[in-house]
Order: sequence, then C-alpha cells, then structure tokens
Amino acid sequence: MKGFAFRRRKLASLSAVGLALGASVGFTANAVAATPGTLNGAGSTLVAPLEAEWAQGFDSKTGNTVNYNAVGSGTGIADISAGTVDFGASDAPLNPTQAAACANCIQIPWALSATGVGYNVPGVGKKLHLTGSVLAGIYLGNINTWNAPQITKLNKGVHLPSLKITPVFRSDGSGDTYAFTNYLSHVSSAWSSKVSFGTAVQFPTGVSGKGNSGVTAVLQGTPGSIAYIAVSYLIAHNLPAVGIANAAGKYEYPNLNNIENAASTVKHVPGNLALSIVDPPKSAKIAYPISTFTYAIAPTTAPQGGLLKSFIKYALTTGHSFGENYDFAPLPKVVLKADQAAVNKL
Repeated sequence: MKGFAFRRRKLASLSAVGLALGASVGFTANAVAATPGTLNGAGSTLVAPLEAEWAQGFDSKTGNTVNYNAVGSGTGIADISAGTVDFGASDAPLNPTQAAACANCIQIPWALSATGVGYNVPGVGKKLHLTGSVLAGIYLGNINTWNAPQITKLNKGVHLPSLKITPVFRSDGSGDTYAFTNYLSHVSSAWSSKVSFGTAVQFPTGVSGKGNSGVTAVLQGTPGSIAYIAVSYLIAHNLPAVGIANAAGKYEYPNLNNIENAASTVKHVPGNLALSIVDPPKSAKIAYPISTFTYAIAPTTAPQGGLLKSFIKYALTTGHSFGENYDFAPLPKVVLKADQAAVNKL
C-alpha cells in the first residue's frame, strides 16, 4: 500500500463484521442486566480514541458508564496495580516486576495498531524514507541535520534542507516509547547497548512532550522535528508519516494492511499473552515494523468482574467495528482465541 492512508467503510457494515468476528471465537457482548454500573480505567493514550468509541457504544447498548483517563501506559499500569481504577490500558505488556506488583492481574491484547513516526520538515512532502539504523542515529544525536548523507541517500530526488533535526519523545511512561525503543533495540546494537527499551528510557537528545497530544503539539510547533506518535494522532492532525524500511527491505507506512501483515507473524500466544511484533521477519513482506498490540489489564478478583468482562467482550467484538477509522487493525484469530480464555477468568 503506497503512501500514508487508511481505509474507511460505513459503520453499519463494520458493525456486522465485528459481530461476525466475535461469533467466530465464541464471544458474546451481552448487556449486563439490572442496575447500570460504572467502570473507571486509565492508561494508554494510543488506544484512547478507540476506547472513547467503545465507551459510548457500550453505554448506548447497556446503560453502563465507562470513564477513561488517558494518562499514558506507565501510569495506567501503576493505577491498576494500586487498585485505584477498575482496569488499566497499556501498549506495553507487563514486565516481570510489574506483573508481580499487580495482584491477580491478567493482560488482554484488545487492539492492534502502530506507533508512527511523524515529521515537520518545511518543503518536504509526504514521502520521506528512513531506516531503523538512521532513526537510531537521529535519536542518539549522531545525525543532526536533515540533509545529512545518511538521510539524503535514502531519499533521492527529495530536497532536504540544511535544518537541525529535533527529536521529540514522551516525558511520561508510554507504550509508544516501549514500541519505538523496542524496535530501535532490535535494529541497532548501538541503541540497544546505550539506551535499551522500556516505557520510559533516558533519551540522549531531543525535547519531550506529555502524552501523544503533547508530542503532537511539539511536532507541529517545531520546524525540523521528528516524533514517534500513535498513528491515530497522525491521522487526526493530518501529519505525514515516515516510510520505514522493514526486514524485507521495503519502505512501509502504518496503514491497516501493513499492520495486519506484521501481526500475521503471530502463530502462538504465550501464557501471559505478552506479544511483540516489532521488526517482523522478511517473510512479512509489507509489514510496518513498529506495529504493536495494546492491552487491557485487570485483576481476576475485581469486585465488578461481571461488568468488566462484559465491557472487554464488547470491545473485542462489536467495538472492533470502530477501529478501522483510527488505523486499528483486526486482531488475528489466534489472539482472539487466547483473549476469549483470558476474559473468561474475570
């Protein structure tokens, strides 16, 4: 798929697809009966636009309210671990320390999207190519101007100005940071040894913004900047995305087909449901290499377990019909099957 675009379909037909998908893996999104209840969640800003659709649709269908605070994956994990919310949301799976701190918690990959790389380079159109090693060089501070030879040789025919590059990163604990730095650690030994990966790392250079909205604002207001941002925010603000070289040597954008192709490499789901699809093998020929799952995190002992189960089932079935407009791709069947077993534990 060329360029940075995403597919749209009428929501009526999408809803039918979502319901059929749910039926295929045994999900039902039945309303919880009797007195309407309230769920409170916090975490990922990547999933926030889709979660808002889920909350509205779930309210319309069941009369139950879902409040969600988009405070970043790191805070979402901390909040659910402290028991101050009913569910957390994170684009990074729990690490062993976090899993131990979140008593009786399970993580459920409930959506699939990507971390895009946006840029603000005056005079450059919507076709910019970078490799993972060049991205690492930029964020390590080793490549400092847009007309550096490492960039110009990847973009023949594109006039790149002698303009300082300003890398932008997240100031808060972020699943997008996890996906981006995990990718850089895969493709750059220098990055892996000097910085590594996580929801929060020590970036060697650049400026920060809080949340995807904050990073987007910094990118828009800073000529010469580059930033990793959840793809739904790039779409909402009509910002160009970098075409990133995948393992097959093709420059791909965070479009639905390319995200799905990356996720198609998942053939088995581990017991803790933690999945990574960054830098997929070259057999995934059109894969976008910074694709990511995003997770609901909830305790199996939640006092509102029935309501929580109903909401997550809704998100995984009917709720998936809203995903395409925000560049959230369908979950692979093997992941949905694992999700079913996990949700039934709530």
